[in-house]
Amino acid sequence: MKKIFITACFFALCLIQVQAQESDKKVLNIIAIGAHPDDCDSKFGGTAALFAKMGHKVKFLALTNGDAGHQSEGGGALGNRRRAEAQKAGEILGVKYDVLDNHDGELIPTLNVRHQVIRKIREWDADIVLGLRPNDYHPDHRNAGIVVQDAAYLVIVPNVTPDTPPLKKNPVFLYMKDGFQKPYPFSKDIAVVIDEVIDTKVEALAAHDSQMFEWLPWVSGADMSQIPSGKAERLVWLKNRWAAEKTWNDSEKEAIKKWYPNKDVSTVKHAEFFEICEYGKQPSDEEISAMFPMVGKK
Repeated sequence: MKKIFITACFFALCLIQVQAQESDKKVLNIIAIGAHPDDCDSKFGGTAALFAKMGHKVKFLALTNGDAGHQSEGGGALGNRRRAEAQKAGEILGVKYDVLDNHDGELIPTLNVRHQVIRKIREWDADIVLGLRPNDYHPDHRNAGIVVQDAAYLVIVPNVTPDTPPLKKNPVFLYMKDGFQKPYPFSKDIAVVIDEVIDTKVEALAAHDSQMFEWLPWVSGADMSQIPSGKAERLVWLKNRWAAEKTWNDSEKEAIKKWYPNKDVSTVKHAEFFEICEYGKQPSDEEISAMFPMVGKK
């Protein structure tokens, strides 16, 4: 009888371990929402690549088609070009990329756009939703942030956007990093070291050719003649310009050390940071560790 009891306990323990392992292997659904094609790539591309490598499902959603973001092109032709660039970037990162047909420079957090966002979050059955903060130099960025906030609670309300089944649970809503200080600076609640995928992120950014090598250098007053034409040279140029190795400030060091306690912060060259939105599910540190399974690695 004693031997049977011990055997039963052993099998029960094995079952618990298997269930825990299965829980650890849960596929997460993550959706990052920006105003333009390339917004999510620049702020979340490294972390997205890590999620994708681990088998999780990631979607980038651009709320406009980017048809105004160029010094010499525009309209439908530019919108089509930027949609194609986004698809190429998504393939490089291992994520799906949706681009809506709202006009660049004209994004307003209307009821229609809110419904678009609610549908996309529900259709993806999102566990994590990333958006922009509603304080930014670009009105499209601000309004993209507002519309994601407006959707944060309503994704679980059945009678709102009733043509799409509501989520059964509220996702964790996060902000992607920015440098704006008012009305309050970005809070680095979560840090993800992306050194192992930085070249993948840069390659994805380079896929947005119209932006990285044309519009953004032009609008910042760069000497356009200094932009190389060869693919390899362009990647080096872009990495030096947009993904140079960082010297971390105190708050960044603190965030990296919190989530990577066994890592020497001085060896970290590239990281992405996220702020927990006060809307949506409020995760504990343990839940964040489960939802960001790449953190804590050496």
